[in-house]
Amino acid sequence: MSMENLFAKIDRIAGGSKAGLIVPAEGLAHPKTQRAFAWITGLLAFELVLGVGAVVFAVIIARAGEPVPFAVWMRTVVVLGMTATLFYFFWRSTKGYYWGYQRLRLFAQIFPVITLVMAAIPGLYPVWMITEQIVFSLIMIGVGDFLTSDHMREVFRKPES
Repeated sequence: MSMENLFAKIDRIAGGSKAGLIVPAEGLAHPKTQRAFAWITGLLAFELVLGVGAVVFAVIIARAGEPVPFAVWMRTVVVLGMTATLFYFFWRSTKGYYWGYQRLRLFAQIFPVITLVMAAIPGLYPVWMITEQIVFSLIMIGVGDFLTSDHMREVFRKPES
């Protein structure tokens, strides 16, 4: 199976009935689009570094003999999984897939809310994890801001089926 066939199957699962919809190429080539994609790349890369850093910090703390709550381990795994998923959505949106943009925009708007609500639960996470969650949320808000700009919404207008 070729890689493109594999990606097409993943797209079908992730994108549903909109998996094959592609936006016009001229919008993708526009300098504003390219600039937004460059910023989003940097922000998502920072999210990845932040997620890996949280895992490393948890391991260091655990190796030092400090208890690391199960919620912290789950959070670090979930953040890394989410970030990988966001990278896939982003990559597909850079290829013009309407569904990739829609999913990335949706999750960039939902994840900060969920993350901040979880951070607000008293005693669930240690202070360093709460700080990590706030930073994660701020970065995701930045990604969402780029994705919801008038220009990007115009580029990723729902194409005709």
